[in-house]
Amino acid sequence: MWRNRGTKLLCAALCIALLAPLLGQSAARAASSPQIGIYLDGKKIVTDVPPFIIPKADVTMVPLSTISKSLGANVGWSQATKTATIRHEGLVLEMTMGQKFALVNGQRTELETTVQVVSGRVMVPLRFVGTQLALLVTWQQASRTILLQSQNGGESGSGPDIGESLRGAWVSTVYNLDWPSDKSYGQVEKQKQEYIQLLDELQGMGMNAAFVQVRPSADSLYPSALVPWSRYLTGKQGGDPGYDPLAFMIEETHKRGMEFHAWFNPFRATVDGKTDGLPANHVAIAHPDWVVLSGGKHYINPGIPDARQHIIDAIMEVVRGYDIDGVHLDDYFYPSGGTFADDAAYAAYNPGKLSSKADWRRDNINRFVQELGESIHRAKPLLAFGISPFGVWRNVADDPTGSDTRAGVTTYDSMYADVRTWIRQGWIDYVAPQIYWSLTFDVARYDKLVDWWANEVRGTNVELLIGHAPYKLGTKEAGWSSAQEIIDQLNYNKNVIEVQGDIFFSAKDLRRNPLGLIPLLQEYYRQ
Repeated sequence: MWRNRGTKLLCAALCIALLAPLLGQSAARAASSPQIGIYLDGKKIVTDVPPFIIPKADVTMVPLSTISKSLGANVGWSQATKTATIRHEGLVLEMTMGQKFALVNGQRTELETTVQVVSGRVMVPLRFVGTQLALLVTWQQASRTILLQSQNGGESGSGPDIGESLRGAWVSTVYNLDWPSDKSYGQVEKQKQEYIQLLDELQGMGMNAAFVQVRPSADSLYPSALVPWSRYLTGKQGGDPGYDPLAFMIEETHKRGMEFHAWFNPFRATVDGKTDGLPANHVAIAHPDWVVLSGGKHYINPGIPDARQHIIDAIMEVVRGYDIDGVHLDDYFYPSGGTFADDAAYAAYNPGKLSSKADWRRDNINRFVQELGESIHRAKPLLAFGISPFGVWRNVADDPTGSDTRAGVTTYDSMYADVRTWIRQGWIDYVAPQIYWSLTFDVARYDKLVDWWANEVRGTNVELLIGHAPYKLGTKEAGWSSAQEIIDQLNYNKNVIEVQGDIFFSAKDLRRNPLGLIPLLQEYYRQ
């Protein structure tokens, strides 16, 4: 993942161990001190859980997930043997829980402490590999900040390195929007060639990650024991495409050194409100009591615990079965408008006896997010789990801690998604709000929203990505008359240290080069 990307982050993770002598204070003093900030070549290092020092051993423990598994190093965790493995430039390190020694290229080397698992994250002692590093380390006592400079990096504090940030595109399969085309139904090679061309074009623009929709509407783009094949592969729901599209896409994406994030639409069951022609294993047929028709679409009712678990089980098929880089959810929780008939579920499944249905709905989504995150990290502690909510949490008129916006829809009040709670509880690894407005749109101004979300993640272990709207270029909405708008947004993000990357909606809109955006992106990412 971008936060685990490349040699720089490998070095950063390892160098924290070197800093233990600088930071080896008593446990009481460490507990009372503010959290230490760590920056590598001007970019903040964010970890899944905070690094901590074991005072008696004077060893710093850091999450294994801070080490790149895609570019600078390959990392792994065996749940069966409780062994963490790091491979980097010919070096193979193996560390096993309960053992105070490591294997370095097969040779036994003593350790001062052993591997641990904290909050579902693998924590490793890394001082013994510090001799592999060549970093300039500066300790700033006043701000409790460590500035690190690599041999290839810029000056300390020189600002974020956009070469290390995530640069992703959403690839929508619903309605055949981005891939595959409806002209490719039943044609395996055509679908494969379409995806290859899509990847080549995205990478040529500077993208390094694809967020591909693998569950458009309670179905799948992979062979599943729980849900039917998606109609967007063959034109018929449940139709076998004759290959495993997900396995193919992951392989092609990784060939290019790009990340593959599996994007799930969790609760949408149909896009047209029709059940005719759905196979027997589609949730609307197998469990009609779990499904609510609202606004011309069927939704799986988040208020029914078994229904929520069914979605988690479907997602976990992919987590356990495929080499994905992350699990990604969009903002389809409760529909943002219309009537949602869930009185019966409210009466039957309300263990907390919440008197407000709105609070009960938010509690349902909270439970789902927490339980899904825990399931993912039990199976694969290093796997990233993130959500892309609507760009406005709450307006300041409704909540003094909300954003200075006047949005007609908000994620908290309209979709019952309490993203603030997810961030503060650490249930997700990153949040990617869809800030689909310009820098001059007064109702919901881009810069104000970036600042608001940056403040929400500040001081947490949740990272911030920003969702952009190239699909709006050329529309009449304020601010979208020039492709420079996207570049101005990216430049704004460079000055907000919490922003770790960008995702664009969607691939087809990037590929059509709206208002000449492609050469501008290419130039920007070459900087």
